[in-house]
Amino acid sequence: MRIPAPIAYIALYVALYAAFGAASPFWPIFFETRALGAQQIGLILSVAMLTRLVSGPLVAILADRLGTLRLVLAGCAAVAAAAAVALLWAHGFWVLLLVALVQAAALAPITSIADALSVNTARPLFAGSPFEYGWIRGAASAAFVLGTLAAGQLVTPTDLSALIWLNASFLIAATGATPLLVGQARSHRSPSFAVSEFKALIGMSQFRVMIFASTLVYGSHAVHDAFAVIRWSEAGISTSAISFLWSEAVVAEVLVFMLAGPALLERFGVRGAAILAAAAGIIRWSVAGMTTSMLLLSLIQPLHGLTFALLHLACMRMMGTLVAASVAATAQALYAFGSGLLTAVLTFLSGALYASYAGGAFFPMAALCLVALPFAWFGFPNGRE
Repeated sequence: MRIPAPIAYIALYVALYAAFGAASPFWPIFFETRALGAQQIGLILSVAMLTRLVSGPLVAILADRLGTLRLVLAGCAAVAAAAAVALLWAHGFWVLLLVALVQAAALAPITSIADALSVNTARPLFAGSPFEYGWIRGAASAAFVLGTLAAGQLVTPTDLSALIWLNASFLIAATGATPLLVGQARSHRSPSFAVSEFKALIGMSQFRVMIFASTLVYGSHAVHDAFAVIRWSEAGISTSAISFLWSEAVVAEVLVFMLAGPALLERFGVRGAAILAAAAGIIRWSVAGMTTSMLLLSLIQPLHGLTFALLHLACMRMMGTLVAASVAATAQALYAFGSGLLTAVLTFLSGALYASYAGGAFFPMAALCLVALPFAWFGFPNGRE
């Protein structure tokens, strides 16, 4: 008996994002326990980020070309789990760097391929039980938080092996969930046909505009992610209050993915959702740059549900109707590459911005959302699809 598509995808996404949540916040501390210095840790993390930017699109293109998205997804999850376990026995900078890069390369295409499969399954013409991508992605966000909390309870400052086993276990669970997915069957296409499909994808103006606008809005989170906690702490906000502010954003993300987002898409359509996300970014970063009032910060933090979750839902809905299933993983990887590259650049620049302007560093982020606004207005389709 086949497991219903929503349940199978929830199982996959929960396992994947629990794996991310269990490990990603703690990697710097783990490398520190391996007697690495700050510069060595920074080098591993930055090179891993660059590796993900390269590996994601390349593996996704390969998966589309082979027509074996589920097989590639399972293989990447298994390799990432094996690399995580290998870190337990890895010592020395160069060995740790090599293993970390193998895991980064394996992890990079996973979410793009998973999104390609789930969006294809959620297409309007899919014959089967009701399927809403937002439910799946909302469960993933909640799983990320639970994975982080679980790791935080199990690890100690001197022994972080528990996070390795959690990360590997969840990735193995994701590998096991992959065969349960509804997805495209294996297909064989000629290289020339694959190239023509890729050219057709890049040639779609709406696809290019979607990537550009979403990259600007997602990239605008760079200063917040890198320096918001520092700014709040310097303003005298307590750690418990900071935890509340951060939790507000996560809760809003989950609620928009699972409840409010699908309703907003039905009400305002893809274009309206994208406009709302960009406008929310202008408001959010402008207020964040002007004040550290706990009251005002508590009012703008839930806007994360719009600046991230709602825009992501709009982009997924748009790709579900514009992008052919045969290049879905490639499209998802290009979508992730744009925002990942700009976020990396802006995160690097945010240090200089914050050092020079403190809260004023948020204003260029608001400007990015302002630039994205007309592209959302004129580039996204006017409708629910």
